[in-house]
Amino acid sequence: MAIKFQYNKTSLGELGKQLKMRRAALPTIKSKESALRSEVKRAKDTARDYHQRLEALTAEYDYMVALWGEFDTTILRIADVELTEQKIAGVRTPVLQDVRFEEKPYDLFSSPVWYADGVELLKRLAKLGIEYEVYNRKMELLDYARRKTTQKVNLYEKVQIPGYEDAIRKIKRFMEDEENLSKSAQKIVKTRQQQAAEGSML
Repeated sequence: MAIKFQYNKTSLGELGKQLKMRRAALPTIKSKESALRSEVKRAKDTARDYHQRLEALTAEYDYMVALWGEFDTTILRIADVELTEQKIAGVRTPVLQDVRFEEKPYDLFSSPVWYADGVELLKRLAKLGIEYEVYNRKMELLDYARRKTTQKVNLYEKVQIPGYEDAIRKIKRFMEDEENLSKSAQKIVKTRQQQAAEGSML
């Protein structure tokens, strides 16, 4: 990214402000990146833990697969999933508050004995599945924000700050050269004036 500038004091002052602002912001952005990196790792670990628990519960469900054929699927349904938001390093992430189920009453005497266990298993399976999805989403959001923050750190560190420093150096060098030329020109004019004054005296 080429930094546009002019060879004058105004441009030098403006570039100085931009450089100062980026140097001041860089530590904050770096600490945000570090915080996001650790949060992404934590969310990944939690999601992995939920996934393992979900697989274990699914195995429990599969163990009863022969019985599920006689299960009345209208007995249980998810009525509501309550989510809230939590800000982590400036990123809004979902948090599961509650999963509410709607359970139709069933006759305990005429229904198979395992129905109560089956209903509980389905509740646990559904809740765990939703928790897993919420953590996956949280991980995606945090990882996306971390990537964006890393890009910004790299942009500041590798492109903008060196670019501004280089532009400031060029302007200062140009202004010094201009000043030296001006002084040299003044000396030449002064010397010629002195020579002219001495020549007219003779």
